[in-house]
Parts: sequence; structure tokens; C-alpha cells
Amino acid sequence: MDKQLSDLLVKADTKILQAMNRLEVTEKKILFVVEDETRLVGALTDGDIRRWILAKGRLDETIAEAFNKKPFFVRPGFDVDELKSYMVERNISCVPVVNDRNEILKLVFWETLFDSSLKKRSTQLSHMPVVIMAGGRGTRLDPFTKILPKPLIPIGDKTILEVIIESFLGYGVGKFYLSVNYKSKIIKSYFEELNPPYQLEYIEEEKPLGTGGSLKQLQGRVSGSILVTNCDIIIKADYGKLVEFHKQMANDITLVASLKNYPIPYGVCEIDNGGALTKLKEKPEYNLLVNTGMYVLQAQTLELIPDNEFFHITQLIDSVKENRGKIGVFPISENAWLDTGQWAEYQNALKQLNLSL
Repeated sequence: MDKQLSDLLVKADTKILQAMNRLEVTEKKILFVVEDETRLVGALTDGDIRRWILAKGRLDETIAEAFNKKPFFVRPGFDVDELKSYMVERNISCVPVVNDRNEILKLVFWETLFDSSLKKRSTQLSHMPVVIMAGGRGTRLDPFTKILPKPLIPIGDKTILEVIIESFLGYGVGKFYLSVNYKSKIIKSYFEELNPPYQLEYIEEEKPLGTGGSLKQLQGRVSGSILVTNCDIIIKADYGKLVEFHKQMANDITLVASLKNYPIPYGVCEIDNGGALTKLKEKPEYNLLVNTGMYVLQAQTLELIPDNEFFHITQLIDSVKENRGKIGVFPISENAWLDTGQWAEYQNALKQLNLSL
């Protein structure tokens, strides 16, 4: 079997977490569920898994109930022009060709049908404010940050701030708000000399205002949805899908959360109130959703931030909930979140990006 085909095939008994990892490494962002090696029975996308997680929350179950049981496919001799129109209309990257026994004969890829000038479209965010919180001291990266501000820590031959900014450029974003405080003059000088092709506007913190306090300065200056991210994280996700999810769910705040798997290499004891053993779990695994530090906010939530006070986004979330607002969670895989905020995570991020100090 062709490797390009086999890489996109899974069985229905595949675990949710395994499927997420498979989707993460394939550029096509789709897997085809098969029986008897190649007989097509369904398709699975990151959206299918996201809906499963939000509805069920269990990652130790299989994809059997999560995948789409009515996948789109074509038969041999398909009309190329019709398939092109369908793929463009639905922004599909890959379609299986199946015989009358529903066995997959081959996959038709976007790159095969269209020349390089026609790219799959991504949701454009050109009018959406993107705010990067770059004012922290970065004490967890001492002694680097005694000399350099955290946003200028190198990731390969670029700074972490450049890597984050460039991840948005493909979505049409051309302007970024940088919230700065610690060593802000160095940050400004760096970008003045760099002279990038995008626009930067600085939100000055005269004193540290936490992860949310400086956002108050944007009240009345921005409208609609705002994307906010910390300056020490790299999120390898589709920002367009994130914003679409936020709007479809009518959230006031959407928090991007990464799945984290924690295996316990011991037998875990469960006891009752009297200390008697009720159950012994051998080497259990716990799956948690962890806050990454990226959010989509509605501009009206900025009204809940106090003026010129230290205020975390987590406090803003609490305030929105107290005012009966809606907070949503957008799950991503563990490998889609790279944290560079402390040494162990920074070194791990470099390893995942095949870089070194």
C-alpha cells in the first residue's frame, strides 16, 4: 500500500488521543476510517475530535462514535471539474476514490488537481486585532532575561516574538498590538532596526499590569473579536478555525486549551473515609485540558477590566462568568502547544522544532 495512503488510514478502535496525534503530523488534517485494511467507513477531522472532547471529555475511548459515518468520496472515472468545484467550495484537501466495494483505491489531493498558484483558503483575520502580551519580566528564564527581554529570546535565527507574529501573517493580519513594560526600549529598538513589513502599535504599561490589565487601554479603540496571546507560547493550530469556533459558539471569551497526558508509573490507591482500600488502579493515565495562554475575547469584555490595576485574564474570565457571560474552550493537541516560558519547556520547544541553542 502506498505510504501516503496508509498514513491517512485508521481503524475505528483507534484511541481519541492517538488519532489527535496522527492528525497533528499530517498536513491534510483528515484521516479516513477503514475496515479490512481499505474499506472506507468514515472520515475524521480535528473538528470531529473537538466536538467529541467538548461533549464527552474522555480521551481513553475510541473514535468509533466521533468520526463522520457519511464521508465524501468519488468513484473511478469521476468528473475532475465537478470534484474541483466541490473541493474549493468546501475547502477540502483530500478526497478518496473508492470502488463498488467501498475499498479505497487512491486519494486525490488538492496539490494534484490545482497548480501551485491556487492555495487552500484560510479564514482571513485581516481586520481582527491581535494583542501580544510582552511586558513580563520572564524570571523563569533567568539569567537570559536579566539581559534580554523575554520576547526577544531566540528561537533559531529569530526571536520568539517574530515567530509568533509570523504565524498570523498567513491569515492576513498586518497590525499587532504589543503590551510592553520590562525592557521595552530594547524591544522597540529591535523592531525599529528590523523594519518589518507589518505594523506594530505599543501598549505602554507604566507599571506591571498582569496578563490582562493593559488590555483596558484598547477599550473604545477596537471592536468585535480580539485575539490575545502570551509572548512565550507557540500555538500550532488553525487560527481561522479558532475564531470561527468562537463566533459559532457565541462566546464572550474562548480559551485555547492543550491536552496533557500524565501517566502515573505506580499503582494508585483509592480509599474510603476509614482508610480501607476500595480500589487499586495500576499505572493510570490522566488527561487534562491545560490553559495555553491564548484567548479570543469580545471587545465588550474590556469594560470589566479596572483602570490601571494589576489584573490577570483569569480574573477577567471570573468577572465575565459573574456577569453571566459565556466562556468556551477550544481544545488542541499536546503537540500543538510549545511553551518557552521556562528552561525545560524552552529546550523541549527547540527540540520539537529541530533547533538548538
